[in-house]
Amino acid sequence: MQKQLFEQFSPVIRSLAPTELNGSPTLNAKLRLAQEGDIEVCYAPFEYINPAARIVLVGITPGRTQMLNALKETRKQLDQGADPISTLMAAKKVGAFSGAMRPNLVSLLDCIGVNRWLGIRSCGELFGTASHLMQTTSLLRNPVFINNENYSGNPAMTRHPLLRAQLLSYFGEDVKSLPKAVFIPLGDKVAAALRFVADQGCIDHSRILDGMPHPSGANAERIAYFLGKKSLSELSVKTNPAKLDLARDLLTRKVMALA
Repeated sequence: MQKQLFEQFSPVIRSLAPTELNGSPTLNAKLRLAQEGDIEVCYAPFEYINPAARIVLVGITPGRTQMLNALKETRKQLDQGADPISTLMAAKKVGAFSGAMRPNLVSLLDCIGVNRWLGIRSCGELFGTASHLMQTTSLLRNPVFINNENYSGNPAMTRHPLLRAQLLSYFGEDVKSLPKAVFIPLGDKVAAALRFVADQGCIDHSRILDGMPHPSGANAERIAYFLGKKSLSELSVKTNPAKLDLARDLLTRKVMALA
């Protein structure tokens, strides 16, 4: 686990004003790692790696909400005198996939049998008593903003020099600390970038379990169909049932093969 950035930025985090911890305009400048045109990369304390993890959930990049949650928890831990590892563990736990998408994520993972493979009742336990089995991360570990808005995948990180460098220098190094884990990308853009990382030799393609719909609430119809809660006849033209059927079947078989 790389701790150099935490050591660099922990004094900055301890000095942040309450307004900055709530996202005031001066925050980004204090935490800026890199900038190119309208693209800005800011530090957030997400370095912690769980080397015993068996499953890694991969998002695209932390959003501002996750960034602020992690910064507030880090400030709290630092003020209480916690050591760096404990602080980073706490920040990661608070900031990771928090919010409304978590119930969808748990249902999708249970649907393809991840809970049975891991020997737990439900993947909801991964966010509690079974958290030692999971690593949550993002392809772009540090938050990326475009014109001060959350980065959502455009421009493609594999083609933009700054974003590609962030991808390979941080995520590419993190995966080397997770030698026994399988990786589940959340969304097609994440899956494509994860395959790019595999093409660079950072991870074996066989350890990528892609095809699951993104757990965002905006993806409600695809999720409902994937979970068997909505029938083929009820689908709108925006949803491709054949793609979802194939993905569900392939993922279920891949998870069964892990056992």
